[in-house]
Amino acid sequence: MNKKELIAELEKLGMRPGRGLGQNFLLDGNLLDWIVRAAKVSPGDRILEVGPGFGALTSRLLAAGADLTAIEFDHRLAAYNLEKFSAAGKFRLIEADACRVDYDELFPDGTPYRSVANLPYAISSVFIAKLLECRNRPRSMFFMLQKEMAERLAAVPDTKAYGALSVRVQLLYKVKIEKIVPPEVFCPPPEVESALISFELRGEPLCNDEENRMVSRVVRTAFNQRRKQLGKVLGQMFGKTEVAEVFAQLGLPMEIRPDKLQVTDFVAIARQLQQKENVNNG
Repeated sequence: MNKKELIAELEKLGMRPGRGLGQNFLLDGNLLDWIVRAAKVSPGDRILEVGPGFGALTSRLLAAGADLTAIEFDHRLAAYNLEKFSAAGKFRLIEADACRVDYDELFPDGTPYRSVANLPYAISSVFIAKLLECRNRPRSMFFMLQKEMAERLAAVPDTKAYGALSVRVQLLYKVKIEKIVPPEVFCPPPEVESALISFELRGEPLCNDEENRMVSRVVRTAFNQRRKQLGKVLGQMFGKTEVAEVFAQLGLPMEIRPDKLQVTDFVAIARQLQQKENVNNG
């Protein structure tokens, strides 16, 4: 679909591209083909796509043999895609807010799936965080995101972009920015650069689900006051004495800032604090 064809379809549905719409449609056919190849979509793969728009990526995922579940919030686009792809075979469309869908119900335990999407930028952080909380998480993800968001997710310690979401994602996935994408490939073009980013579920998790919940508590607390000394910040929540003991055991100074710590450091802190909470509550 080229720009002229897109505008014609928008007019049929009574839609207009623009800032207020909050939707940017990817038109570059070569880039769409590249996404499917880079995401390594194979026949029979269960794929979750959020925000299919006018189905440019959807059609290519189906052509690659995917068993596709698409989530679309806009009623007009949901009806458009349902009509366009209802005869495609392995296509399921759900008209819903992607941030409120129960993905464990859609993909029960033991049902492997992956997610490939040109995500609506306004929901990207909430949607990704929701997937992290699933019991049955995607085996891999491949998303188009705002470049700034992609940099946050892939950030390493001692950088400005490194934060709570970086740690929470990297606990579970190996994250890599694959390609920077200019605004010109979209209609309407966004005011920011975009990026394609991949996530591969770790074969050996860095922690179990109980520890993961504690890590999330620790990193949220830490990065809410990222410029303050980590020992003091955590001491307010978990107890000054307990935190001092944990830091001493791990060889960490109480004065360290959270952006200096590796993901594995947060796991070690959370694990020790969890043990102390279990003892105190036991």
